Amino acid sequence: MAEAATVVGRGFYWEDLPLGRRFTTIGRTILEADLAAFINLSWLTEELFANIEAQAEQAIAGRVVPAALVYSFAEGLLTPTIQHTGLAFLHAEVDVKSPTRVGDTILVECEVTERRPSAKGGRGLVRTLNRVLKQDGGVALTYTPLRLVRCREVPG
Repeated sequence: MAEAATVVGRGFYWEDLPLGRRFTTIGRTILEADLAAFINLSWLTEELFANIEAQAEQAIAGRVVPAALVYSFAEGLLTPTIQHTGLAFLHAEVDVKSPTRVGDTILVECEVTERRPSAKGGRGLVRTLNRVLKQDGGVALTYTPLRLVRCREVPG
């Protein structure tokens, strides 16, 4: 009898996330097309993002992108860590640290800072400190999501 194939692409179970566990995502470069698509989708038409002609009058130089885009991309980079095992996104505090521009490459460093079983069996709560880093090592933003995560086995 053949051994069952291992399923790839599933996220971390609660048991895989002890306090202090750290992991990093791959990188993602933010393109001009990403900015245009995000502005059109979210309708964030603030001149800082949507008007190249007005850039000289802005307080922040360069082709900056909304922090909401950076946060969204960070969550997208983290999808492999919660695919199938993430049950709910419950809370987060977001702190923007520096501007992110078109052409910046970001990645996310995560550290488990809180972990406890939930009242209902088969799941637990995990909070991480997520640092979104740019290619130069600078921090774009930090956030602290609290997620409900599936346990590997439901206690019997």
